[in-house]
Amino acid sequence: MDITALLAQEFETDKEIVGRIITLIDEGNTIPFIARYRKEKTGAMDDQKLREMSERLEYLRNLDKRREQIEAAIGQQGKLDDGLRAKLSAAATLSELEDIYRPYRPKRRTRAMIAREKGVEPLAQAIFAQRRGDDPLRLALPFVDGEKGVPDVQTAVQLAQDIIAEQISDNAAIRAALRALVRRSGMLRSVAAREGDSVYAQYADYRESVMRAADHRILAINRGEREEWLKVTIEVDEALANQTICRAVICPGSACCDAVRAAAKDAWARLIGPSLEREMRNELTDRANEGAIRVFGQNLHQLLMQPPVRGKVTLGVDPGFRTGCKLAVVDENGKVLETGVGHFTMPGQEQQKERARALILGMVRRHGVTAIAIGNGTASRESEQFIASLLPELPGVAYMIVSEAGASVYSASKLAAKEFPEYDVSLRSAVSIARRMQDPLAELVKIDPKAIGVGQYQHDLKQAELENALSGVVEGCVSSVGVDVATASAQLLTHVAGIGEALANNIVAYREENGITSRAQLKKVPKLGPKAFEQCAGFLRVQGSNPLDATAVHPESYPAARALLERLGYDSGALRRGGIAGIAARVQQEGIAKLAAELGIGEMTLADIAAELEKPGRDPREELPPPVLRTDVLDISDLTAGMELTGTVRNVIDFGAFVDIGVHQDGLVHISRMADRFIRHPSEVVSVGDVVKVWVVSVDEKKKRIALTMVKGRT
Repeated sequence: MDITALLAQEFETDKEIVGRIITLIDEGNTIPFIARYRKEKTGAMDDQKLREMSERLEYLRNLDKRREQIEAAIGQQGKLDDGLRAKLSAAATLSELEDIYRPYRPKRRTRAMIAREKGVEPLAQAIFAQRRGDDPLRLALPFVDGEKGVPDVQTAVQLAQDIIAEQISDNAAIRAALRALVRRSGMLRSVAAREGDSVYAQYADYRESVMRAADHRILAINRGEREEWLKVTIEVDEALANQTICRAVICPGSACCDAVRAAAKDAWARLIGPSLEREMRNELTDRANEGAIRVFGQNLHQLLMQPPVRGKVTLGVDPGFRTGCKLAVVDENGKVLETGVGHFTMPGQEQQKERARALILGMVRRHGVTAIAIGNGTASRESEQFIASLLPELPGVAYMIVSEAGASVYSASKLAAKEFPEYDVSLRSAVSIARRMQDPLAELVKIDPKAIGVGQYQHDLKQAELENALSGVVEGCVSSVGVDVATASAQLLTHVAGIGEALANNIVAYREENGITSRAQLKKVPKLGPKAFEQCAGFLRVQGSNPLDATAVHPESYPAARALLERLGYDSGALRRGGIAGIAARVQQEGIAKLAAELGIGEMTLADIAAELEKPGRDPREELPPPVLRTDVLDISDLTAGMELTGTVRNVIDFGAFVDIGVHQDGLVHISRMADRFIRHPSEVVSVGDVVKVWVVSVDEKKKRIALTMVKGRT
């Protein structure tokens, strides 16, 4: 198999470019490094497409490895001929390969094996030949042998049919035709497995084409089956399936046709049908798994890339009832300035509430707090109401509800234990909440991505694939934003391209002992060798004597960057003054092709250098709309149909999006209410973190369900 040619065709990319990408991957380069600093070689392919190509490359290589294993196994049996070798070579999927290998694969003891042991295989071949004039019972007479367990001709024919059924089942062409039939006309069917109310009630009598079954419904049905609420099958038109087999194996005009037809029916019912049902269930699950992981990845990317709330001293509030609300003030850089505990969420306790009021007002005024981050855990509603009641006395201060699942709060606070061993879990959570508001990316990378909760059915997905995909998303986001070496946590550094956990810890330890004032100094970090430096250097920002160290210009391009500045008459000191305005336009005016040739670099690399010199260390997150900060409180009881609100998209799933409208219960915008046109998936319209205008459709206070629409007037 020419993998390079196949990838070029699938990705609609020049074969030469694909070859260069494969070489870069094989040389151990990371996807972010390839995407950012090898654009000339990749044709400026983005990191997502590069990851997809890398995954497909691995699949095809594994396919080739399996092909070699199968060829060797058949060869050892002495049955590998040119025709079979050609079929194996032409197989484009693992299922095709396995279909070809099926007749040669070692099997457990089957009915066909038992029949062969009784010596009736010649009879099976004679019946299957379906010669005119042959009668199966007459053909069976010589095979009757009581000692072998063949007492009569009917038994002999039945045993021969077992062999024929297995031969039909092992026929790759027949299986391919039936697989296509199942995909084309199969129906996913679920029924209730037991009585009682459950969240799977809508699937208690459910039927849908396997071609149209939505990913979230497949995952829901799978979970219902695992929890023994549902029985699930794939329904196929048996008459059509049997007709498909018979067209391939029946030779009309022979008395043996009926025996072969019976064997064909048995082959479908006992062997092929159940096998293809399992295969189709696995295929549906794999498809749903891939789709859910893709949506999870998109949501995580948008969440991590939410704009930071910079320049604000922030009060973090971890809500609680009995033990009170833990409070932590952090400065603009996340350094803890003061902590405390306020009791203001329980009814009554007016004296405690007054003390909490004085405590919070004092903390805010002492440290110049301008933003308050409130966690959405237990007592968050009561906490919000209390904080909002203080805002009239705090001009210029606003708050935001930080949506975090309990698991993510716990993970973050656990990681903060080393930094704050004297704090309890709740107090560390308060610090984490405040820091997350200031810089979502820097704080969220401390948490297991699966615990963040911006996907659907994440616990039902293939965990290794999910973890690999989400790790790639985190790595891509961190590399896109860049990391300040002077302040970055070890957790954040771990996700920089080319840096793992051990190397991240080494960087932090070296920084604490020696300080880091240049990228070149990073080479002195233990175990940070030339390859690791090449991969990570461009994504690390260092404030020092060389202004290029604080940009995304890679050290390998420093000579070109300096030559460009000299060629255009700029001094490097201009970078320290906030960038060189208009340099990108100057490059275009001078002629980018001409300048690139003079400098000995590619045109795309030159364009990137110019853009970085114009806005050194630019943060792509700052180009997005800022998060919503609130100064009022809204309750679910305040909502009425038709009310217009502004909210933040918290999660995007297959059937819609959940939007935070400030009432502690996210509202659902169903996919049918997201646009005035047909859309296939909500991600075509919204992303996590988007600020959207919505209208209330309906409110169910008892069930705490809010239906919203993004199309005014649509109900």
